Amino acid sequence: MEPITLTTDRLLLRPLASGDVDAVLAACQDPEIPRWTSVPSPYTREHAVGFVEQISADGWRDDSLYNFGVFTRDTGALVGSMGLVRLGQLAAPTHQAELGYWTAKEQRGRGYTVEAARAVCAWAFDALGVERIEWYAEAGNEGSRAVARRTGFVMEGTMRSKIVQQGTRRDAWYGSLLPSDWDRATATPYLPHPA
Repeated sequence: MEPITLTTDRLLLRPLASGDVDAVLAACQDPEIPRWTSVPSPYTREHAVGFVEQISADGWRDDSLYNFGVFTRDTGALVGSMGLVRLGQLAAPTHQAELGYWTAKEQRGRGYTVEAARAVCAWAFDALGVERIEWYAEAGNEGSRAVARRTGFVMEGTMRSKIVQQGTRRDAWYGSLLPSDWDRATATPYLPHPA
């Protein structure tokens, strides 16, 4: 897919570029990012270059990862990274994707990540035809779960032994967001199980 840019009232979401390497490198020095995500630790300049210039760029090119750098519109400061992964599931009949993100320490608590997540999810529903967006994080990652909930994700439970982090299997919380949660129609009818 050709990379795109999304905007919100306060944010610009665009593909990362070479000029963003230093900001990504600085953000990923925060120990909380590798603690809760798959970001390597210690995080080196080579990791940042690889993420920006290879992983993110290749993802758009081969439709495996639609990753956005999230920036403030007023100052251009890096807020974080947000992307849709597992895009192979976009094809019929599943039409699914997974939302993943991290937020720079100094940008947390401002509602930026929720604002960005809503923009990416709306784009996924409206432009890509996604019919289910999944989110998961290691059990205990209260910040990520709070963002997912404020975005509208419905928590569905705990998956045992889902994540391998630092050589140890860990449980994960997971949830989903459906177009119907936002009063949007889907191409495939949904028949929920009666409660």
